[in-house]
Amino acid sequence: MNDTVEKIGAHEVAAWLRRHPTFLKQFPDLALTMVVPRDDGPTASLASYQLEVLRDKNRELSRRLADLGANAQINERLAVRTHQLTLALMRQTSAADTLRAMAASLEEDFAGDLVRIVSFDDVPELAEAPWLQVIAKDDAKLAPFHDCLQDGEPICGRLQQEKNVVLYGERVNEVSSTALLPLPGVGLIAVGSYDPNRFYPGMGTLFLRMMGESLVTGLQRFRSV
Repeated sequence: MNDTVEKIGAHEVAAWLRRHPTFLKQFPDLALTMVVPRDDGPTASLASYQLEVLRDKNRELSRRLADLGANAQINERLAVRTHQLTLALMRQTSAADTLRAMAASLEEDFAGDLVRIVSFDDVPELAEAPWLQVIAKDDAKLAPFHDCLQDGEPICGRLQQEKNVVLYGERVNEVSSTALLPLPGVGLIAVGSYDPNRFYPGMGTLFLRMMGESLVTGLQRFRSV
């Protein structure tokens, strides 16, 4: 019974202190004599405990700031590479050269292990290119991509095996994750990685979209010729 009374009293005291956080300012001697239990056993004064809590918070804030800085640097590098890719695509003088520039940039600048492009339009100059497939938009082979080609939303992560087979053919077992960029009316871009964690659901796709838009715009210049 006494234990119950003490527990209730302690809770009431704690609740009262929460409502009056400046209480200890009126009684500094009480603040200095209070002890706070530590995880490793020993006790410490309230002042030293609060100081340690503030230091822990400061370390956490510093860590978060460092993470934000690292992410900002990564995004800056991606922005620069995307801009350089856009300029490179705009400099090309044919659809074939535009696709070559895209494939080369994805492999070299964006470190793609297996780059694959599916084009709905024939590109005779690239008949021997191992990274290009020409497939008619109404071909049954593209049935697994029907939904993503309709909404144009990029897909990142581990694709269904039927998609991988179409994209990577004999090398299908080498790919563990993919960034897939559907280009409605134009085709598909796939960047495959040997690393299963390189591309994952939920990762940002802004730069993928920008690259896809640049390629579509670059190719459109030659469709009217």
